[in-house]
Formats: sequence, structure tokens, C-alpha cells
Amino acid sequence: MKSRMGPESVSAVVCTRNSIASIERCLTSLRSSGVGELIVVDAHSTDDTYEVAKSKADLVLEDPGTGLGNARNIGIARTTQPLILNMGSDNVMPSGQLQIMIDSLESSSCQGVSAQTLIAEVDYVSFGLNAWRRGRFKPGPAAVIGTPTLFLGDALRKHPYDPRRVFSDDSELCERWTKEFGASFAISDACVHEVGKTSWQEVRVRCRMYGISDAEIFRRGRAEGWSASRKVASILHPFKADFLGALKNLPPSEAVTAVPFLLAFTSLRYSGWLRSLRSST
Repeated sequence: MKSRMGPESVSAVVCTRNSIASIERCLTSLRSSGVGELIVVDAHSTDDTYEVAKSKADLVLEDPGTGLGNARNIGIARTTQPLILNMGSDNVMPSGQLQIMIDSLESSSCQGVSAQTLIAEVDYVSFGLNAWRRGRFKPGPAAVIGTPTLFLGDALRKHPYDPRRVFSDDSELCERWTKEFGASFAISDACVHEVGKTSWQEVRVRCRMYGISDAEIFRRGRAEGWSASRKVASILHPFKADFLGALKNLPPSEAVTAVPFLLAFTSLRYSGWLRSLRSST
């Protein structure tokens, strides 16, 4: 019988830059979870992020700042454990949740699973982000999974992220794996906390990043000869996923309260997409 893997079988990779508000809690939670290896990839932080990372991680590597895909690959290339966890520097892993991710990966035929992320604060922005996540990322099979993600280590080391991707690394990797070797993915029942992302300014930053990701994917697809219907599907994706899809999966009372937030979120994502397209022309 195959033995059950534990957190000691996990190499955790955390990419960061100027994350002093959350980096210590992030790394401490991973240590407390019992990861076998903790690697930080730092993009020349100018606050005390690097110093905290040196005190907590097994290895701190330098990110030249060419994009998140390349930063992840720098850390992944140095991992040694059977499983690889990509963790955001603003994520905190509660006790027992990493094992839930491991069990989910082992009990399925998936090559990667993600955790759900929630915010503990009670203001409207936190409510909106939590509602968006609960509606958008329900546990079960998923075409694309995002950070925090747990992958089979050999698969990720052999088929790493596209180093040219600045923000759209998760989507590109999942779509490529599915096409190349029939990989599958799922969202687990694990829940990870997110800290320091509870202002409208942070929402705007998040949506700008998503918009850049959308633009990257659209430009690449157009260059590869996407059909008209595929282009339309790409354009409609934020509205269908972040607004309609989220509302569909929420309880009615929560959905009504979340409508203004979801409309603003979707609009900001499209705004980031348009700005990115204009800047590239």
C-alpha cells in the first residue's frame, strides 16, 4: 500500500518583493506546517523582506525582476522534494491545511491542486473579496488553479512556467499541461488566509494584474491564430467568470450584497486589460 505523504514531502516556494507586512507570518506558517524545504525568491526588496527571509528560509534566491513566471522557475529549479507548493507572500497557511492539500492531490488523478483563500477582516472590501472567491473558486475539478498551488514536483520541474509571462503564469501553465499531456487540476477543501489586501487600492492593483494577464493571453492567442469565436470567449471570460459565475454560486442574500463589488471588480479588470493593450501598441 502506498504510504501517505506529509508536509515534510513538500518544497515551498515563495516569490516576493517588499512584502514586509506579511512575509514573516507567511514563512512562519509554512515552518509551523512542517514543510520539508522552504525557498524564497526575492526581487531586490528595499524593505526588510530579504532579512526576514534569510532568518526563516532554507534558501533565499535572487529574482532579476523579469516576471513572476521566471521567478517561480528560479525557485522550482532548486527544489528537492516530491511535491512543490507555490505560496504567495501574502498567504498564511493555518494548521492542518497543507495536509488537506496533500491528501487531495494524492487521492485524485490530478497533477495539481489549489487551496481556497479567505480574508478574516469584516469590512465591505473583505466581504466582497471573500464572496468573489467563494463564488468563483468552488472546491472540485477546475481547468485552472491559482496560488497557493501544490504540484507533483517532477511534473513541475520538467514542465515549468513560461518565463516570459509577467502575471498570467497559472493560466498558461494549466492550459499547456492539459494540452500537452492531459493534466487535470482541482480546488481542494483547504483554506489559506490572505493578509494585507483589504483596501480598494489593493483591489485595483489585483485587477490591474489580472488585466495584464488577460492582455498577455489575448495577444499570444491572436498571434497563434485564434478563431473569432475563441477571441470572443477570451473577451467575455472576466464577465462570465468574475461576475456571472460568482453570483450563480453564491446564496441569494450574499449575492445581492456582493453585486456592487463584483461589478466594480470586473470593470477594473477590463480597465487593466485595455490599458495594457494600449501600452503595447
